Amino acid sequence: MKELDLDWKNLSFSYYPTDYNVRCTYKDGKWGEIEVSTSEIIPLHISASCLHYGQESFEGLKAFRGKDGKIRIFRMDQNAKRFIRSAEGTMMAPLPEDLFCKMVRMVVKLNERFIPPYGTGASLYIRPLEIGITPLIGVKPSTEYLVIMLVTPVGPYFKSGFKPTKVCISREYDRVAPKGTGSIKVGGNYGASLVAGEKAHSLGYSVMLYLDPKEKKYIDECGAANFFAIKGDRYITPASESILPSVTNLSLRQLAKDMGLKVEERNVTLDEIPEFDETAACGTAAVCSPIWRIDDLDTGDSYIISDEDKAGPVTTALYNKLRAIQYGEEEDKYGWCEVLD
Repeated sequence: MKELDLDWKNLSFSYYPTDYNVRCTYKDGKWGEIEVSTSEIIPLHISASCLHYGQESFEGLKAFRGKDGKIRIFRMDQNAKRFIRSAEGTMMAPLPEDLFCKMVRMVVKLNERFIPPYGTGASLYIRPLEIGITPLIGVKPSTEYLVIMLVTPVGPYFKSGFKPTKVCISREYDRVAPKGTGSIKVGGNYGASLVAGEKAHSLGYSVMLYLDPKEKKYIDECGAANFFAIKGDRYITPASESILPSVTNLSLRQLAKDMGLKVEERNVTLDEIPEFDETAACGTAAVCSPIWRIDDLDTGDSYIISDEDKAGPVTTALYNKLRAIQYGEEEDKYGWCEVLD
């Protein structure tokens, strides 16, 4: 296996070419065989339903090189289930969970040399994608679908790594509509967030913290991630049908319980922010991103949550615990990681 001349410790969160991707096509009412490809190009009809009517969904998960040198894939069963929900929400053919996991294992093993070494803080990002490929002009579901899984080695999502950032709020923007596609992982949600995201970046913030799209009263998603707060002995995270259920948040809630915290998944009002001891965003890409300050661009209110230079103790403990499980440094008592042979 040819070694790579990469600066593993300074990888950005961006695409780097790897050796292979794997593909599977749904046609005539069934999924075909898995195909291995070295091409980065998709042959696609100009009238494919994904291009015109948004029949598309994707996932994000990671594989890690552990302390013992073994490869660990984190909670791919949960990503498989979410991939199915996203397909169903866009009238696409769901990829069965066992086939999803088989494809993940295959693409990771084929690109094993791109898994960053233990101790670098980097990982192998896995991106499953499903698209409708039937040529259509009328608005209706495709009859043929393509699932592709690609991988790329990545460093931290935020350049600063695990350090507090500041975020902003503006009622001018909605991430999704009530009863819309917020709870599934489709590209349209992210396309709709780009204007608000770039506005936040231009003002010096890491992301836009969205309020609920109906009443503008409750905290919703934090950029492309879930939001959580620590208040005394409680781990609090918003409950909303417009929020994408995060596998990372699901895991952190269990770890919070293990630490003796009471977990509350409920409506979280904007008025509660001054009461929080710690706040953070969480997701596959960043794991935990501590938030030290929240600025309301509409009212001029500014909420200082914690130290600008140091994440809070609970967020830090949760982050370190989850990372330790992913890298095989601590016992994986819930069986979250699949260790590849």
